[in-house]
Amino acid sequence: MPELPEVEVVRRGLERWVAGRTVTEVEVLHPRAVRRHPAGGEDFAARLKGQRFEVARRRGKYLWLPLADTGTSVLGHLGMSGQLLVQPEDAPDEKHLRIRLRFDDAAGTELRFVDQRTFGGLSLHDQTPDGLPDVIGHIARDPLDPEFDDAAFQAALRQRRTTVKRALLDQSLISGVGNIYADEALWRSRLHYDRPTATLTRPRSAELLGHVRDVMNAALAVGGTSFDSLYVNVNGESGYFDRSLDAYGREDEPCRRCGTPMRRRAWMNRSSYFCPRCQRPPRAA
Repeated sequence: MPELPEVEVVRRGLERWVAGRTVTEVEVLHPRAVRRHPAGGEDFAARLKGQRFEVARRRGKYLWLPLADTGTSVLGHLGMSGQLLVQPEDAPDEKHLRIRLRFDDAAGTELRFVDQRTFGGLSLHDQTPDGLPDVIGHIARDPLDPEFDDAAFQAALRQRRTTVKRALLDQSLISGVGNIYADEALWRSRLHYDRPTATLTRPRSAELLGHVRDVMNAALAVGGTSFDSLYVNVNGESGYFDRSLDAYGREDEPCRRCGTPMRRRAWMNRSSYFCPRCQRPPRAA
């Protein structure tokens, strides 16, 4: 699934191409694309028509478009394969086009939600006082947020009886980190994914947080990580960070630090990639 860098790339595209535009027409072409909007597709389209988009916002992996002067937002769930594309109005429809939004200006482009696997979708939600859609009010700030509290995060790590990778993927503790960037940050930190968080000193947790930020900023600089055509920006372009990965997806390839073959282990219905020499497992494991 897309993680913080991929979602931020999409957000920046929406900020450039969609902010300030007023919706004139909404087509819901597949009911699953609005299944998180309980009132259904007709209500979604009716409530969105005539509304003006403000600048797109993001927290962690969550992306939304506030509607001007309404206290509501369109929340985008990208899921496994969702794409928000800005396309010329006369461009052929994508095979998996689910929702189309047209605007009242002469820009000649429209916003399309395309989703091959139909796990994603769009929905309307009231906003919290902080400006978040109410359904994501519990999501923690992400490490690129200027208001992220480093000290509180480090203290929470030591207090929780869990392991370090589980903590990184806990969106109520730190948002935006998924499987790929967790493995990358842990490799850079020389930490095994099963290391108990209670054993992390303040300097070690600060180092880990620094590597989380570094790897995400590096991914952002090249448009995120795209393993296939499903993860793209609003213009349909792929990111290139997959060429720079040090851990994720590199099973049996030499560690870029010590040359030991990288290993993969099944982990929580996912995979964890690590170097058995640089990232030694905890003794209890």
